[in-house]
Amino acid sequence: MTSTPIRTRMAPSPTGDLHIGSLRTFLYAYAMARQTHGQFLLRIEDTDQKRLVVGAADRLQKVMHDFGLSWDGEPVVQSLRINIYQKYIKELLDSGHAYYCFCTEERLVEVRNIQKAAKKIPKYDRHCLSLSKEEIDQKIKDGVPYVVRMRLPDHQDIVFNDLIRGEIKFNTSDLDDQVLMKSNGIPTYHFAVVVDDHLMDITHVIRAEEWISSTPKHILLYRFFGWEPPQFAHLTVLLDPTHPGKMSKRFGSVFARQFLDDGYLPDALLNFLMLLGWNPGTNQELFTLDEFVKAFTFEHLHKKAAIFDRKKLDYFNGLYIRQKSVDELRPYFKKFLPQASPEQVEGLIPVLKERLVKFSDLPELVKFLFEDVVYDKELLLKKGTSPELARLMLEESIKLLSDFDNLSERLLKLVESHNWDKGEFFMVFRVAICGVAFTPPVVECLPALGQENTIRKLRLALSLLE
Repeated sequence: MTSTPIRTRMAPSPTGDLHIGSLRTFLYAYAMARQTHGQFLLRIEDTDQKRLVVGAADRLQKVMHDFGLSWDGEPVVQSLRINIYQKYIKELLDSGHAYYCFCTEERLVEVRNIQKAAKKIPKYDRHCLSLSKEEIDQKIKDGVPYVVRMRLPDHQDIVFNDLIRGEIKFNTSDLDDQVLMKSNGIPTYHFAVVVDDHLMDITHVIRAEEWISSTPKHILLYRFFGWEPPQFAHLTVLLDPTHPGKMSKRFGSVFARQFLDDGYLPDALLNFLMLLGWNPGTNQELFTLDEFVKAFTFEHLHKKAAIFDRKKLDYFNGLYIRQKSVDELRPYFKKFLPQASPEQVEGLIPVLKERLVKFSDLPELVKFLFEDVVYDKELLLKKGTSPELARLMLEESIKLLSDFDNLSERLLKLVESHNWDKGEFFMVFRVAICGVAFTPPVVECLPALGQENTIRKLRLALSLLE
């Protein structure tokens, strides 16, 4: 990694919430900048006004802060820079590297359909490239809508070095004369991204692999302006192991905020993302953000798509939960168990932290504390226990509930004294208290339930066996 300060950026479009894949991209860009004592900048790419979602930009900045990622300076907002883009589009028009296009959408669709039928690459046929200056001026004077297109050079190889994938080559014969300025005077992504990255002195662009095919057009724009292009790195997509292809919201959370709402810790999720497409070259798995910044290198980025294994994420989250103190966990327990009293929260944290995978599991885990779960009496007899034996077990248990001191030990002695099967007894006891067969450590949770409610639940179970 270079010792020269690097300037990277995150450039989200506020058309929705931040995708978890974008968070990984921003994390890598952040690490590059911080490692070299450079700068990590934020640009809001809001030129697609039709898809703009009100409040999305603010939510994006909030979620980045929640993950502990900060940027330098004030955000650059593209919609406030229209005059800048128009200045540079004029330069391209004057130099002949761009031209006006007055074709209607209907004509463009027709041209594409003809090309597809002929099994050709669908692209603009340069119908307007031959217009004279007089024809152009007249159409503009008559108010004919137009866009501005990039004039690609003919049959030219564009070669660039991707920091992850190595040398990549395109020929301009396979590319389209991209629209640079829309008919409403607003730039397209392909134009604004080049102008802004240059003016913001961005040295390294880290982005998703879907932009590889656009990179030669961007490099040409840099050449047309006489600017030095940044270095490019295109990250692989994130695959979901439960279905073919990329992650999809049809199969679970895909937005960064959703994962926080689902009860994942920010530092656990970041640690998981660090290793999705990168490895340190050692066996180390757990990284703080500062440790990752120091260890990150492009040499260890993967060329193969990473699998977003949610079970591995659960593993990381459980590890991080167990490392947290009671004080650190308390706000999460309060958030996900708003109905719990402060005393219940204090009692549950040490009992559950060793078994908890994510905080959104809490409401279901301790549902029995706040309501009576309806269940069939057959569940009490799940291990083949007879109704008579189950009644005896519950009646004898009630006698021990004058207090909770050493209750586990006293229940075990009760089992031994009657020569009962331990698994059978605790199945009956667990179902009677919780209404389900698989529960958190039920005896340790009883102080949070309270003596009166514990006895009441055991008596309800007895009534089912009558």
